[in-house]
Amino acid sequence: MSAAALEQLPSCEDAYEVAFAGRSNAGKSSAINTLTNQKSLARTSKTPGRTQLINLFSLDENRRLVDLPGYGFAKVHSSIREQWRGLLSNYIEQRECLKGVVVMMDCRHPMKDLDMQMIEWCVHLELPVHILMTKSDKLKNGPATAAMLKVRKRIAEYPDVTVQLFSALKKRGVDEIHAKLNEWYNIQAE
Repeated sequence: MSAAALEQLPSCEDAYEVAFAGRSNAGKSSAINTLTNQKSLARTSKTPGRTQLINLFSLDENRRLVDLPGYGFAKVHSSIREQWRGLLSNYIEQRECLKGVVVMMDCRHPMKDLDMQMIEWCVHLELPVHILMTKSDKLKNGPATAAMLKVRKRIAEYPDVTVQLFSALKKRGVDEIHAKLNEWYNIQAE
């Protein structure tokens, strides 16, 4: 299901959502496809800014993954970018069934200003954050781990922010992100 406004989203009654946020082309849709073990559930593209609506994917009756429009360098008109910003803002701030945000960033270019703003915004709203450092297959293990440790050090002051390496292509980190999602869903479902 896709929505251009909060009012178009399904009810939050008995539902729990985890949102995937990140810069345009960070790999949000690819991660959702990998996590659900489906190749084309979420539409992927090499062109930044293809996800222009809030896209919901039901895992079962109660659990949903949410693919948010990317922020950053998408080559679209500024009015459309502003519309996305409003949609993203309304969803993050007002969605009652949102239980956590997975902030995705390319491990070769981590912690850009907009990533940090997203993390700090979620922390301010008391939403747990899990950073998924995507495309880790593009780096050797040593540099990828070093990049993750650098991010871990930068977020150390935030109690409910965690980080991991991930590769949709190599299926690296799938078990770890599944465990985090289950933790968020189960905490709320108890």
